[in-house]
Amino acid sequence: MPRSSDLPDCFYQNQPILISPSRPTPKHSLYLSNLDDQKFLRFSIKYLYLFRKSTCLDVLKYSLSRVLVDYYPLAGRLRTSSEGEQKLEIDCNGEGAVFAEAFMDCTADDFLEVSSRPNRSWRKLLYRIEAHSFLDIPPLIVQVTSLRCGGMILCTAINHCLCDGIGTSQFLHAWAHITAKPNGDLPIAPFHSRHVLKPRNPPQIPFDHPGFTRIAPGKDLNLNQYLQSQPLVPTSLTFTPSHILELKRHCTPSLKCTTFEALACHTWRSWVKALDLSPSLNVKLLFSVNVRKRLKPEIPQGYYGNGFVLGCAESTVKEVVSGNLHSGVKLVQQAKSALTDDNVKSMIDLLEDKTVKTDLSATLVISQWSKLGLEDLDFGEGKPLQMGPLLSDIYCLFLPVIGDFDATRVLLSVPECAVDKFEYYMKDLTDRDDYEGEDNGLMI
Repeated sequence: MPRSSDLPDCFYQNQPILISPSRPTPKHSLYLSNLDDQKFLRFSIKYLYLFRKSTCLDVLKYSLSRVLVDYYPLAGRLRTSSEGEQKLEIDCNGEGAVFAEAFMDCTADDFLEVSSRPNRSWRKLLYRIEAHSFLDIPPLIVQVTSLRCGGMILCTAINHCLCDGIGTSQFLHAWAHITAKPNGDLPIAPFHSRHVLKPRNPPQIPFDHPGFTRIAPGKDLNLNQYLQSQPLVPTSLTFTPSHILELKRHCTPSLKCTTFEALACHTWRSWVKALDLSPSLNVKLLFSVNVRKRLKPEIPQGYYGNGFVLGCAESTVKEVVSGNLHSGVKLVQQAKSALTDDNVKSMIDLLEDKTVKTDLSATLVISQWSKLGLEDLDFGEGKPLQMGPLLSDIYCLFLPVIGDFDATRVLLSVPECAVDKFEYYMKDLTDRDDYEGEDNGLMI
């Protein structure tokens, strides 16, 4: 393998195949909730796993066909609903998941050396489907890449409209369980119906929902558009339990906080500082919150659809960077506590209006993958040496650290000109304010 971080090419001996459920499955249209088919979620969650030892490809194919009997919507296809052009549903037709086999001339150790942060060459680890639109891409795509050393890289693309992080973890563990124990029952039976999150008729929206906007994008540049236009560089920083304890000390004893709350606030402040934004700009932090047990009645166990909403903390740039971690954590906690049963149902009703969109104009979005058990996936030949996303973008991920359950890896792509500053602020755990913002006229 070359010394650069670019991976060698993949070699495909055969064309990808479709893996269908191993026996007949229900044929019907599956309703998607307003949390499922948001435009914000119209992409695939792309996971990458590195294993020291390969699992037999025929065994993986057979177990996938078995698990697709239980998770049969993943073998279907997305389509526009008869309710309207903006509404999606799943055609549960059993067409199958895409399965690609490849070989790459490198070893597991070679990959580990460059695995701290994704780069564009990793895209070759997932077979690319040529499609005219998002709807034409199968909900589940798998590529198994065999390595020279006998190891393998497993990449999956799972449509976010069908599953959230908890749901994808549930599915992957079900697949791994059937692979390792073909005569065993699934640890959790999937719950398919999305009607548990159906909006009320008529809609009732008594709450403000600052994470959404109806404002159409204007001609003026906003922060999100600016970031998308810049060369982005992945940054990856690991926070050990001692680092996290140091952050929490800035809040105690007057304020108890979780690891996520402290690290999310620290990441938000570092990101805002690094971008040199106008002090008067209003900035937001959006973060995923599981609402399965917040709703009344609770969402049934095994629900693998989107059972999360985005909490929203907001403030001006000046207040974010000049305030201390304590004040920022309070904003995050207040945003979480606002997500009551009534508030979440109001949000679901709000999304009946298809002009409503997630407000990404001056926003950092954080998704927590670190407590989903994704790193424990075992197909019978051992747990992964590495797991993470296939790609890095302007959404921030909190990732698990293999071998240290209490550590968290923060992965985020930032403009090339801001990388050094962002990493400096992230590594500075003293909670001091040495930022001097100026109104640079970038933001509206």
